Amino acid sequence: MSSSPRSSLEQGAAATAAAGLSPRTEGAGAAIAASSPSTLGAGTTGSILGPLPQWDATAGFAAPPTPGSSNLAEHTHMLLTNPPPATADIPRSNYALPPASLTFKDVAFSLPARRSGSENVILEPCSGHFEDGQVVAIMGPSGCGKTTLLDILSDKKTSKYSGEVRVNGRLRDARFRRIAAYVGQEDLMPPHWKVREAIKFNATLKKQPSRTHYKVDAWINVLLSAFSLDDVAESMIGGIEVRGISGGQRRRVGLARGVAAHASLLFCDEPTSGLSATDAEVCIKALRIVAKRLGVLCLVVIHQPRQEVATLFDSLILLTSHPGRMAYSGPMSGAQAYWEQRQCPVPKNVNPTDFFLDILTPGTTWDHADEFVKAFDTFQKPALEERVRRALATPGASVEDMLATRSGEVVRMSRYAVPFGTQLSALLTRKLRLMLRNPLGLALPLLVPIVQGLVVGYMFHGIGDKGLLRQVMFVFCLLTMLCLAGTMSLIVLITDRTLMKHEVSEALYSEGAAALASVLVDVPLALLGACLNVFIMAGLGRLDSVVFRAVLVWALLLFFVYDSLFAFIGAVAKDTRQAQVVATPFISIFMLFNGFMVSRADSPTSLRWIFSVSPNAYAMEAITAVVLDRFEPFDLMEQMTKVNLEKQFPEPPKEAQGLAILLSMIIMLRIGQQLGLRYLNHIQR
Repeated sequence: MSSSPRSSLEQGAAATAAAGLSPRTEGAGAAIAASSPSTLGAGTTGSILGPLPQWDATAGFAAPPTPGSSNLAEHTHMLLTNPPPATADIPRSNYALPPASLTFKDVAFSLPARRSGSENVILEPCSGHFEDGQVVAIMGPSGCGKTTLLDILSDKKTSKYSGEVRVNGRLRDARFRRIAAYVGQEDLMPPHWKVREAIKFNATLKKQPSRTHYKVDAWINVLLSAFSLDDVAESMIGGIEVRGISGGQRRRVGLARGVAAHASLLFCDEPTSGLSATDAEVCIKALRIVAKRLGVLCLVVIHQPRQEVATLFDSLILLTSHPGRMAYSGPMSGAQAYWEQRQCPVPKNVNPTDFFLDILTPGTTWDHADEFVKAFDTFQKPALEERVRRALATPGASVEDMLATRSGEVVRMSRYAVPFGTQLSALLTRKLRLMLRNPLGLALPLLVPIVQGLVVGYMFHGIGDKGLLRQVMFVFCLLTMLCLAGTMSLIVLITDRTLMKHEVSEALYSEGAAALASVLVDVPLALLGACLNVFIMAGLGRLDSVVFRAVLVWALLLFFVYDSLFAFIGAVAKDTRQAQVVATPFISIFMLFNGFMVSRADSPTSLRWIFSVSPNAYAMEAITAVVLDRFEPFDLMEQMTKVNLEKQFPEPPKEAQGLAILLSMIIMLRIGQQLGLRYLNHIQR
């Protein structure tokens, strides 16, 4: 290959070499140390960030000399809304976040062995160390383990992996999510949510103690400008049935939500996918300013960015595939010089990142993957491992230290940044807004029961003045419709649970807060629909007042039992189809063993225990007893019907026992729902 003219990236490599770092002998850690201002000694000036704040475990940050602007909040806003060139120095803010370095050693991942007995290696052992204030690009061909590596580093990997990951030289604990944020490939957001509300949701629930000087709304305005979302701030996110913002704008909203969390560590999985080249540059510029200004360490999985975007990154990790192996780990500015020293100079007028991936993609014409892996092991890996060893030997601030404030105020040290009440308030506010904006979501729980009540009530019009058997059949139909009505909620329950699982994995709120918010909003709405259904049917049927009271009491008890049952199934079932399969037997059996379709006397002895746990049986027996007591036969046929029904329901209704059983079922099912939400159906990575 012929050598190419020196590009801007090569000039950066030359500057690195002039500083005493030979690309041939540099390790990733050494290169990072040279390019990262955070590794300079105390009081060092002239770095890319200007004078660095010093961290003290008890006092927090000691403020450095005020850079340029008298108002640092306005300075940050100015930089985000008017990004400087990639080569410009960006001073660290007095209100920078507590610094967090990330060190990983021998991290590897393999899929379990198949019938052949051999494991499918996805990522071979790799190590690295990055200081705060850097923007790190993780690149490589498909199947190289980029997302796998990011998931391991961000503590999102649910499958077993090997190796260790440390923050400031310390093992991660349950509070890791307090200082970390993750922006995934999936943009899971309610369609009726507005852009501003989505960003504010994360900012409110993950507010950092060290950022109390900055009002949440002001920070949201900064992010809207930084990610070019001003024009759609009040627009809905949208979805299949709701018109909203574009796909590219959704990606930027997701990125803004991650930045809004004010986390010292920010992990982004392909945040520029689906964006135009210009929008991608805008997003990475915003990430760079956040990293430099607030001292955030950003790790970004990205696919072949154009050269203007590539220059915005401080460091680069390049992986090759089949299996995933490190081929380069060092400063982005030194990558071209490193390639040239490996006798693979970047051709003229070719995007360097495109060329890097051409070289590292196995099976292509330009394939030199194995050679670059060997070169990495020879020239970079020794220094990198030494860098990792030193980082692990000198632990820095713990999460507790990072969360401490200079004011000495008491700071929450739990997994969640805000108390349960704040979580519940944010969830209730969102749920009520979404419900009011969605006509179907508000109308269906009310409209369907009303229509059903009118239709069935008209069919049994004036039933209170007619035959006894028809009255009992009316009670059976009413209770059956009440049971079946809850099946409509299964789809909503599964959809809400999927969103909840993604947000809980970010420690925005707890499963208990989500469940309680649902109970406080969804249950009253469904209860209102059930009450309207009963009132309409009973009114059109002209039931006796005593019978009506019995119907209302037991119908509402039955509603709470089935609502709890469906909530439990929605928490434990994997998907909507499985939920419906699980729910059907319960509904069928309880409806069948209710004393009217099958009586206790007629049922097989081995199955009579079902009557003792069937909520329909207790409700049907109690209401039928009241109907029989109030009914006065007006001819011989009705007299015989009453005698037959009394034989079918020979025992007096066990109302106290039924009440205790139904209340116990409600409590146990709600406890089961909580356990299911907490321990089942986690996001698998």
